[in-house]
Amino acid sequence: MKTTPIDIQQQQFKVKFRGFDIHAVDSFLEEMADTFEVMQHQIENLNDKIHRLKLENQGYKEREDTFKRAILNSQEVLEQIKDNANKSAEIIIADAEVKAEKILNRAHNRLSQLHEDITELKRQRMQIEVQIRSIIETHTKLLDMGKEETKILDDVDSKVKLLKHTDQF
Repeated sequence: MKTTPIDIQQQQFKVKFRGFDIHAVDSFLEEMADTFEVMQHQIENLNDKIHRLKLENQGYKEREDTFKRAILNSQEVLEQIKDNANKSAEIIIADAEVKAEKILNRAHNRLSQLHEDITELKRQRMQIEVQIRSIIETHTKLLDMGKEETKILDDVDSKVKLLKHTDQF
């Protein structure tokens, strides 16, 4: 049974001979009823406050759970981003290695071609040198032959002059 302030105020006691002072008892009961009423209001206020705090706490717990889920989702997304970045980096590196290999192959091929070209040019140079030497030797022989012919012609000319000169005498 719940006691209210009105119950306290309306409480009646039997009066006996040599009993309590009725006015003092009534006054005390009224004072107790007022105190009890104040306490009931305080209890109601505290219960309301407890209820509000429980709701607020529940809201905080829900937000905390939401934040935890958001953090977990963020961590998963970050891991996925990290994995994707690593995969992209591996692809870029592999692509760069393939391109570098192609460039090196082209450079080696070009170097090989240049060596072949140099060898061919050296061979051609030697051929040209041999041809030039041959031409020079041929021209030298021709010049020598020309000198001999000139000498022979000069000798013939001298003889003719001598004959002409002897004929004139």
